[in-house]
Amino acid sequence: MRSGVRLLAATTIALVASGAANAADLEPEVKLPPAVWNWSGGYIGGHVGGGYGQTSFSNPYGPSIYGGIVDTPAFLAGGQIGYNWQNNSWVFGLELDASGVVSESTNTCLAASGFVVSANCKAGPHVFATATGRVGYAFGALGRTLAYLKGGVAWQNNQGDIVNNFEGGGPQEKTHFGYGRIGGTIGLGVEQALTPAWSVKAEYDYLHFGGPSVVTPLTVQGPPFAVLPANTTSLSSD
Repeated sequence: MRSGVRLLAATTIALVASGAANAADLEPEVKLPPAVWNWSGGYIGGHVGGGYGQTSFSNPYGPSIYGGIVDTPAFLAGGQIGYNWQNNSWVFGLELDASGVVSESTNTCLAASGFVVSANCKAGPHVFATATGRVGYAFGALGRTLAYLKGGVAWQNNQGDIVNNFEGGGPQEKTHFGYGRIGGTIGLGVEQALTPAWSVKAEYDYLHFGGPSVVTPLTVQGPPFAVLPANTTSLSSD
């Protein structure tokens, strides 16, 4: 009898131990919720894109009957560096960027009337740089999407030529210009965080610049025939 009791006790203990192990196996695994994204911190990146611009030439001889605006489609590429501060869902930041630009085009200019020989104006922005502040709002899954507005100062380098269409039996009169100019910029965009180290964004910016006064070559008018001396044209670009 004692042996039987010992056998029964051993069997009971084994069953209890087995039940405890099965209970442990069925206990649900505790998972921590993913952390909400935070945009605070510094960043550096690169960008590529396209653009469309216009450089306007004022006419010293009177209102132009046509021409006077050079359209400048552009391809650009560059880099940016910045820093963000996040407060709840609001994100504030500062950003510097610079872009090299491939852009050059030509159009008729200085065509005051059919009696004044016009010129060809060529313009080509080469470099853009901006210093902006931006304010945005983080939303979406865990705050990983950021919509923002930005604005600040901009700088461009613009180069080109003004070539008179009157040859007069000799070489065409030509003046060259190249200048850097400070202007302003506004923009908007949306940025999506992909990983803790990477994000992508799409952005639209508008830039405006006043321009210097550039010397124009001499030209002719008629009838009656007369030589008009060199003058100046004022430039602006968007």
